[in-house]
Amino acid sequence: MAKARIENNIRRLRFDADEMTQKELADKVGVTRQTLLAIENGKYFPTLELAFRIARAFGVGLDDVFTFHED
Repeated sequence: MAKARIENNIRRLRFDADEMTQKELADKVGVTRQTLLAIENGKYFPTLELAFRIARAFGVGLDDVFTFHED
């Protein structure tokens, strides 16, 4: 079976959004800064609902934030 991984562009999107802080994004989507940090670093994967909230916070589609790879 192929190994799957999920990558995200949250850091780049935050930078492009006038260097939004992790705390600002966390407050917008309703999680702690620590949770957002874990997601950004790929140590925790968000629920589908939270993934959509993150995408909406940037005004982009889900696939602009998260990418699924099967190796």
